[in-house]
Amino acid sequence: MNQPRWKKRPEGSNWGDFGPNDQLGRVNLIGTEQVLKGVQEAQEGVTFCLSLPLDIPGGKVLNPRRSPPKLTPTALGEDQYINFPLSTHNPKLNDIISDDQVQLSLQYSTQWDSLAHVGALFDGDDDGSPERRYYNGYMAAQDVLDLSAEPSQRHDSYARRLGIETLAAHGMQGRGVLVDLVRAFGSGRTLIGYRELLEVLEQQSVVLEQGDMLVLRTGFAEALLDMKGTPQPDVLKNTGAVLDGSDPALLEWITSSGIAAICADNYAVENLDRELEPDCCSKLPLHLHCLFKLGLPLAELWYLKDLADWLHSRGRNRFLLTAPPLRLPGAIGSPVTPVATV
Repeated sequence: MNQPRWKKRPEGSNWGDFGPNDQLGRVNLIGTEQVLKGVQEAQEGVTFCLSLPLDIPGGKVLNPRRSPPKLTPTALGEDQYINFPLSTHNPKLNDIISDDQVQLSLQYSTQWDSLAHVGALFDGDDDGSPERRYYNGYMAAQDVLDLSAEPSQRHDSYARRLGIETLAAHGMQGRGVLVDLVRAFGSGRTLIGYRELLEVLEQQSVVLEQGDMLVLRTGFAEALLDMKGTPQPDVLKNTGAVLDGSDPALLEWITSSGIAAICADNYAVENLDRELEPDCCSKLPLHLHCLFKLGLPLAELWYLKDLADWLHSRGRNRFLLTAPPLRLPGAIGSPVTPVATV
């Protein structure tokens, strides 16, 4: 298809700007030049793992739909392949084999959202009837599939377009730029709009350029880690800064800044606790703006404290970020083990 799959695009969106069939959105801005800018920040060869253990947070407090990972051994017939002696079937062999598999909610812990994660009811055909659409006009039932009623299918859900594998194939490596909201506001709950963000950028001498990946430390993941798998919801709801997705100036800044992704150590990046106004149309306005309108992926629940402390001690905020998701075709999210190199 060389023609747009829509007649009207959302106000403030970039649908079609990267081509009618684009599935990368603002990730297109992470090109070879941007990767080399990131490589230039790898000055001392020190690396930091930016992932939580993938069984954190623990339980289902953050999202009751998402379960912690469960490991089981692979099996063949009645044989469970954990400490399995091959001599069971051939006495001449002395090998011991362990082989496992995991049942995992892909967005349970440190993760990327694909562009198929959040869409909207939008009248892209301009016929007066809104359709369920995603970035660049891709549609539910055609491009993001519910297969749960079709037992002949291998999967129950499948993103034919905008799946997480598109980000994996691109690489998701470039220059990360850290903004330390803990150092600016402390670890309590703070609502960050355009004014607050600009103040911190100036205070911390942060300069963002087109194609950079913005990385936000709020302290939320650190609190989760301290809870050792037993999250305390009353504490967490008052922990860590959140972006104010209802601030039009902040959304416009995201558009005009040219950043390619937002990665945060909190849950959802934005404020989920705001009171909805009577004419409100979105529960997740920042997700809507980034994923649906701009094709700007979001990442959540990263662990940033060690990196932040190291960068602060050297008066730096930029680093080489390597964070490819799983190349799992059709998936809507993915765990990730981001690595910062400084």
